[in-house]
Amino acid sequence: MPFICRAADRPCVTHGIQSGDVSAESGVVWAKADRPSRMLAEVSTTESFRDIHDAVAIDALPESDFTAKALFENLPSGQEIFYHIQFENLAHPTILSEPHVGSFRTAPGRGKSVSFVWSGDTAGQGWGIDESRGGMRTYSTMLNNRPDFFIHCGDSIYADCPIGERIALPNGEIWENIVTEEKSRIAQTLDDYRGNYKYNLLDRNLRAFNAAVPTLAQWDDHEVTNDWWPGQMRFDYQDKSVLLLAARARKAFHEYMPTRQPLTDTGRIYRKIPYGPLLDVFMLDMRSYRGPNVDRLHDGGGPRASILGEAQTNWLKRQLKASQATWKVIAADLPIGLVSDDSIAHADGPPRGRENEVADLLSFIKHAGVHNTVWITADMHYTAAHYYDPNRAVFQDFEPFWEFVSGPIHAGTWAPGALDNTFGPTAIYEMGCSKEQGENLAPCFGLQFFGHVGIDAATGVMTVTLKDVEDRALWSINIAPRFAKWESTQVAQRS
Repeated sequence: MPFICRAADRPCVTHGIQSGDVSAESGVVWAKADRPSRMLAEVSTTESFRDIHDAVAIDALPESDFTAKALFENLPSGQEIFYHIQFENLAHPTILSEPHVGSFRTAPGRGKSVSFVWSGDTAGQGWGIDESRGGMRTYSTMLNNRPDFFIHCGDSIYADCPIGERIALPNGEIWENIVTEEKSRIAQTLDDYRGNYKYNLLDRNLRAFNAAVPTLAQWDDHEVTNDWWPGQMRFDYQDKSVLLLAARARKAFHEYMPTRQPLTDTGRIYRKIPYGPLLDVFMLDMRSYRGPNVDRLHDGGGPRASILGEAQTNWLKRQLKASQATWKVIAADLPIGLVSDDSIAHADGPPRGRENEVADLLSFIKHAGVHNTVWITADMHYTAAHYYDPNRAVFQDFEPFWEFVSGPIHAGTWAPGALDNTFGPTAIYEMGCSKEQGENLAPCFGLQFFGHVGIDAATGVMTVTLKDVEDRALWSINIAPRFAKWESTQVAQRS
């Protein structure tokens, strides 16, 4: 639970500390106070803080819900960085909070391997924090893997899914949630959206994870409302404009996630995170620039048929072509070939609507000579490995590639979905709940998933492993750089 103050005038760090968007030379640190305060943050390469590399002071005011974050630059690469945070009471400047210390590792130079984990979908479908069942245990499992960083592929909150006190389970047991006022209703106000992030940070597993592993965060739909698109009107909300809801949700997202934005721009979510010579990470936003779901099959081009939008697509093409990293990991908030009313894929056959934008991007990657692209995502509430093969596809002007799906971290589990043949995907591996278990299976039944990626410095080989909440390796593959080697080098293992 959040820390409790003993002295009335002493600020409190209320929801832990966290870091994010770490590169070879920089990283963001974050914390939240309980009153108007000044965050005093310093970084060092030694845990004793004998040598302070840099220090900053950032005000935490009501306008940001008393959150504060700072971007530290000019850090040494490949180094464990320790950060120390205290809050100074602005009304009584001599009074400080208790100190809190976290750490992150900057991206390495040549000769050092890299590892990261990814997943998505936290506190969905009414499954909140049941402390008697260990809380959000997948965060603890991911922490035990000691990754360099974590990619949250979206649905970091479920603003449209209230958390009630008790849920009856199929086996007759009762799931008992921690409840809060802000999380007991569908989010509409800015404070409601903030309350969703604060709810998740009540979990001790997540707070321990945040203090030790930097997060690269993107969003999907539930950070605002289910299956939203710009321009949509939701008549079941008091303020019907989804753009207005999204503006509040975006502000809360940047307040509570350790992103570089809006420190360096106006709050854009898509961005590139360079992580040394082995890896560039491209964080996409498949929400803010899409056309209406009702027009997703529109073949006339333009905004009605978009999923990334023209500006983001052009940015991604430029960044991919310019990348010198061995691997280009594209973190998407939706899979490419899984069929749903909210997604890219719709049915077998040639590209239509949103698929045309993806076809154009995949064709560009091939003809621009961009090698070693791998897609990762979440959203579907099960885990899977998809291989996209032009020889099996209706649209064939692309190089083969892998897409890996994992999640949920802590939400209901669903059964695997259908793939269409537009880009020739094959489900090499998939695991979710069975038809007998039913949809929205509770987290306590063990089908909570994340993915682990390791890139070997000596060979450049990427090893992708799909894991569950018990840290069991369900499936794994070794992928050699330059995709022509895939067929002869892939090694899959099933549990």
